[in-house]
Amino acid sequence: MNASGMLRAPVLRSGQCMRLLLRPHGAAAAAAAAAVARGGGARALAPRSQQAQHHQQQQQRRAASSVAAAAAAAPAAEHVSAPAAQEYEAVIGIETHVQLLTRTKAFCSCANQYGNEPNTNICPVCMGHPGSLPVLNAEAVTLAIRAGLALNADIARRSKFDRKQYFYADLPKGYQISQYDLPVCSGGYLEVDTPEGTKRFGVTRAHLEEDAGKNVHGGADALSGSSHTLVDYNRAGVPLLEIVSEPDMRSARDAAAYGAELRRVVRALGISDGNMAEGSMRCDVNVSVRCAGAAAFGTKVEVKNMNSFANMQKAIEFEIQRQVSLLEAGRGAEVAQETRLWDEAKQETTSMRTKEGLADYRYFPEPDLPDLEITDAQIEEVKASLAELPVAKRARYLSLGLPRADVLILADELSTSDYFDAALAAGAPAKAAANWVMGDLMAACKERKVGMDGLALSPAALAETISLIESGAISGKIAKDLLPRLLDGEAAAGVAAFVEAEGLGQISDESAVEAMVDGVLAANPGQLLQYVAGKTKLAGFFTGQVMKVSAGRVNPGLMNAVLARRLAAAVEAAAPGGGAGGGQQQAPPAS
Repeated sequence: MNASGMLRAPVLRSGQCMRLLLRPHGAAAAAAAAAVARGGGARALAPRSQQAQHHQQQQQRRAASSVAAAAAAAPAAEHVSAPAAQEYEAVIGIETHVQLLTRTKAFCSCANQYGNEPNTNICPVCMGHPGSLPVLNAEAVTLAIRAGLALNADIARRSKFDRKQYFYADLPKGYQISQYDLPVCSGGYLEVDTPEGTKRFGVTRAHLEEDAGKNVHGGADALSGSSHTLVDYNRAGVPLLEIVSEPDMRSARDAAAYGAELRRVVRALGISDGNMAEGSMRCDVNVSVRCAGAAAFGTKVEVKNMNSFANMQKAIEFEIQRQVSLLEAGRGAEVAQETRLWDEAKQETTSMRTKEGLADYRYFPEPDLPDLEITDAQIEEVKASLAELPVAKRARYLSLGLPRADVLILADELSTSDYFDAALAAGAPAKAAANWVMGDLMAACKERKVGMDGLALSPAALAETISLIESGAISGKIAKDLLPRLLDGEAAAGVAAFVEAEGLGQISDESAVEAMVDGVLAANPGQLLQYVAGKTKLAGFFTGQVMKVSAGRVNPGLMNAVLARRLAAAVEAAAPGGGAGGGQQQAPPAS
């Protein structure tokens, strides 16, 4: 253990993922082709012997030679008719690891808490010490049932746990407690809104397991180039739900949309916070390509190390183009079943290790845990407590008459939709509340670096503000001017009381507004003469002057009506037979 509390361990490798396919084009195609040309298509794995190293070097030399030969032969072959371009299709599936929001770990009483000092949330059970026995966390089972119901999956009345054998420094037991052939959830689907419409992506299974520790590489941001690796075991034993999709996605955009919708679901249900930056939701993508219309899948490649859905989309697009480039270069055999990492700096995937098969994991039933039995009563109890799912929430917002663009924004983040719903419950009109939430409040959140749930302006206070605007007690301008103070919590006693105490109420007395308008016209005779002469755009000038005189408190509707009457009277007075002096002098009374 070093001074930071982290355990020093050997450098190690790891991986897992999903599938997809496209025709090479644009920057992704160019980057993929460049990677292939420099040998990126062949597996860049550490040789196990001098013979393997020699073989790898021969492969790289042959790859470079074939690219050079193709380039040299290209000009001489220009007169030959090019064959029809082969169209390809991507096949993509996703394995999503979701950390469950339990207070303790999956099989022991250690705290499930992110950000603690390294190696402080550990015990003999999660470290796999001899004689220690696991005890299943009941809350993890409840959360798994909740997820299964939301994913329209079948909940197994009986499932079991298995040991998955693999030996990495971040896995202190030398095996992972997981579920192999009898998962807690199987089948199901997730409906996702995409620009092409609603798509249904199948779910193969969802199973419970424990997380591994976290490797921290010293001297570099990644394993490559690091001088040593430290391991924090606080995460070891944290409960995970691994959700495995069917290979139903055919584009990187579909995959990113699936991942984003799944995160909305787990957040809405309180299953996980879905924080990808902290690793509480991790997506491994399996990507393969095949000739369009073919029934058989191509060789799948797993891609890891994507900390956002934007990076997921980029990684999939690159990997599709890399595989297609190899196929078109006649080097399809170099598309290996392997795990690759997304390098954000280089915007490309790089080989990490060959992918294990099921036989490598040597699954067998976990001898220290009994079968997991779930009753119909448990399932019904969880079902009765399910929160509103994102798809239902979007439908509800649409039924309020909100535009689809507004609905997608409001329903995207749980804290935003919760705030908006609370404002509606307090009596705010849907469209007015939506405008405030999507506009000024989201801007305030960004500026103050907080979520909607961190604002001092409560949803009820927003509803009260909107009510004051609609009743004419304050103008929209006054409300926007007041917003920074409301966000600072200055209206704790209520917005109406705050407005009254500050003397900020809207001026709606007609005689007072008439006096202000008359004063502005009298103070600007030159502009009034120009208006009367036909320069009617000066109406905006007079409006601004009245707003200035009233410090923004004048009722804009009443002001506009009074100003329109006064300007019309001035024009009428200036007309032939209507008076003299451009409306500055009244016609003499009739005798």
